[in-house]
Amino acid sequence: MTEQQRTAEQRIGDAERERTAALLGEHVGAGRLELAEFEERVRSAYAARTRGDLDAVVADLPGVRSRTAPGRPRRSPDPHRGLRVAMAVMWANWLATTVVCLLIWGMIALAQGTPGYFWPVWVFGPWGAMLLIGTVTGAGVCGSRTAVRGT
Repeated sequence: MTEQQRTAEQRIGDAERERTAALLGEHVGAGRLELAEFEERVRSAYAARTRGDLDAVVADLPGVRSRTAPGRPRRSPDPHRGLRVAMAVMWANWLATTVVCLLIWGMIALAQGTPGYFWPVWVFGPWGAMLLIGTVTGAGVCGSRTAVRGT
């Protein structure tokens, strides 16, 4: 038995059936399926028990890759992308908060006619220092997920 045959005979769950029904909905919305054919195919999708059964439901639709066709396993091209995005969001929050604090301090200084105590440093200073340490070490604020999970 080939790998493709084994994959076609694998049992499926509700999530796969739901994805196929949603895909059929997209195709009926695009005018590729009539409503009666859509209903028939959705019934077939919910009655499907194997991947091969689901492939038969969408086989003639364009842009649908067979689930049973052998392919490369999907892998994230950059495993640290999520950490970099999180750090960018944290830096953006820090910058926005710093700007707001400086504006408040500046308006108070203008109203009083004297700069007074520069309190915003206590807001953005420690926070910025922690973010800088996390960015430089590449560990983020709480370390990597592997370090947290211990695996």
